[in-house]
Amino acid sequence: MSTVNATLLVGGRIYSTASPDATAMAVADGQVVWVGQDTPGIALYGESAEVVHLDGAFVAPAFVDAHVHATSAGLLLTGVDLTGARSVAEVLAAVKKAPGAAVWGHGWDETRFAEGRPPTRAELDKAAGGRPVYLSRIDVHSALASTALIDLAPATRSCDGWSDSGPLSRASHHEVRRAAKDAVAPAQRRQAQEAFLALAASRGVASVHECAGPDISSAEDLSELLALGHGPQVVGYWGELGGVDTAKALGARGAAGDLFVDGALGSRTAALCSEYADDHGNSGALYLDAAAIAEHLLTCTAAGLQAGFHVIGDAAVAEVIAGFELAEKRVGAPELAACRHRLEHVEMVSAQQAAQLAGWGVVASVQPQFDATWGGPDGMYVQRLGAERGTQLNPFSKLAAAGMLLALGSDTPVTPVNPWETVRAAVHHRTDGFGVSPRAAFTAHTRGGWRAAGVEDGVTGTLAPGAPATYAVWRAEELLVAAPDSRVQRWSTDPRSRVPALPALEPGVALPECLRTVLCGQVIYEREGALG
Repeated sequence: MSTVNATLLVGGRIYSTASPDATAMAVADGQVVWVGQDTPGIALYGESAEVVHLDGAFVAPAFVDAHVHATSAGLLLTGVDLTGARSVAEVLAAVKKAPGAAVWGHGWDETRFAEGRPPTRAELDKAAGGRPVYLSRIDVHSALASTALIDLAPATRSCDGWSDSGPLSRASHHEVRRAAKDAVAPAQRRQAQEAFLALAASRGVASVHECAGPDISSAEDLSELLALGHGPQVVGYWGELGGVDTAKALGARGAAGDLFVDGALGSRTAALCSEYADDHGNSGALYLDAAAIAEHLLTCTAAGLQAGFHVIGDAAVAEVIAGFELAEKRVGAPELAACRHRLEHVEMVSAQQAAQLAGWGVVASVQPQFDATWGGPDGMYVQRLGAERGTQLNPFSKLAAAGMLLALGSDTPVTPVNPWETVRAAVHHRTDGFGVSPRAAFTAHTRGGWRAAGVEDGVTGTLAPGAPATYAVWRAEELLVAAPDSRVQRWSTDPRSRVPALPALEPGVALPECLRTVLCGQVIYEREGALG
């Protein structure tokens, strides 16, 4: 066998079901060609391949982040990061000292503030000193905007969701967000995209699904991102109702992603069947009805593209179900299932609804760090919904048990790109019984992401001969392996287990550090001096 452009990794732990006790792996011409033990690997490839000594490092399929907003996440790296702010005063101080003629910030969460409220527009204007300021809430479904920015988008004042002094939501937020995006120069946008992709690669991510759309970014933004051609592979989605032609022109995988059926719980715009516990009379916002959902599904199915929707609240989930039922009557369930349509977030879903969605082949693109951040008996979900509803969100085990394909992501900048933390959050759900096994969570964040984007070749997202050589190398303090009786034990070389090891994911255990990330045989990240 040819070993042109070959690399042999030896002396590590290789996560491969093809050879569960493997310590070595050979790669040639962008593919995995062999996995096994060091001695035969050196005999087969040692003379003609570049040999990389792992020194006990852990090698696994690289991660796929199935829901990102690259430019916004990149702007956060150079803009105003408010994710750690704990008071109105901290937000205003950050704005006041921010450099530049305009200020872009993200991450405030009034539920964590000492004052229990966000800054007023008057307070923001004073801190801004006459500059345009856009500060998105942590869920990116509402934002604080200075008067100077609102003046750049005067229609904002007449849109649904307008507030004279507080955060803007719904259509008003979409208007002011577009104005803020338009103020970002092309060079600044490219810099932000490249910074985000470099960060993702440094965390073992080899592919991201960019969930773009007219209410989120712009066609130019997505086109430029897809054209970068370096770093993690970008799979593009264009979330516009009936936007098949635009999606095709952009080279997007589908007219999917953040096509909003509703909003978000934190901003009280997720569509609910009954009112918010902390905002009587408000049951959120439903942006699309079943007829519109069905028509979009039919248009995308006819074009052979994925359709997809952002859906969070229980009323929104019910509307999506009704839309699929209408579409099924027109084209049949097999035709819908063949397109692998997808739902983003799908937080308030019953077991029965999950089974219905599975029957239509729907992908559940979910974000476990949402539960880690806002779940549990004292989290934001309970504050918004009450204990009975607020502890029943993000039921990953129900989705998996129903047969839905799970693909894990971050929705960055909503939560950080930190794949092992995401896997840990999926395992250690804050509601008992809602989490999944480490193996299932890891698969959902690797192979599941490729399958969600339509790659169904049976090997992509694994480390088996014939698979693309897309992997990450990690320094892990502890590794766990499942024994034949399903108990979890420390790393064992007992071949009877036939189950490859994963890092320990218990709370408090240090998560792995990325040493190298490889996409189809090409190194896209390497920690200097980490590997020989």
